[in-house]
Amino acid sequence: MRVLLGIGGSEDSFRALERTVERTAEAGDELTVAVVENPDSDPDVEAIRDRIETVLDEAGVEAEVLALEGHAGSRLVELAEGEGFDRLVLGGGETSPLGKVSLGEITEFVILNANTSVTLVR
Repeated sequence: MRVLLGIGGSEDSFRALERTVERTAEAGDELTVAVVENPDSDPDVEAIRDRIETVLDEAGVEAEVLALEGHAGSRLVELAEGEGFDRLVLGGGETSPLGKVSLGEITEFVILNANTSVTLVR
């Protein structure tokens, strides 16, 4: 399976990275990690890339790591559909005190606009 993981630097996206890399190691998926601009996260692209490389190295998983510029949700959807990925993975989805899932802007855009299957890691 060809998997595209979008990372914007939030702790949710790093949790998704770790879980996706674990699954990739077990299932033998082909993984591509796309670093996107996320105004709600602190780390810069280089710090995010360093953390991605550390997780990949520790798991012994090889993956292509890309940096996407522009509207993060649009770019992820375009890449997933244009390159024929089977699944697009994102972190996110905080649960409110009332039990409702609250999605970030990027995650919501991707879920509403992608024709590719989307997995949300919470």
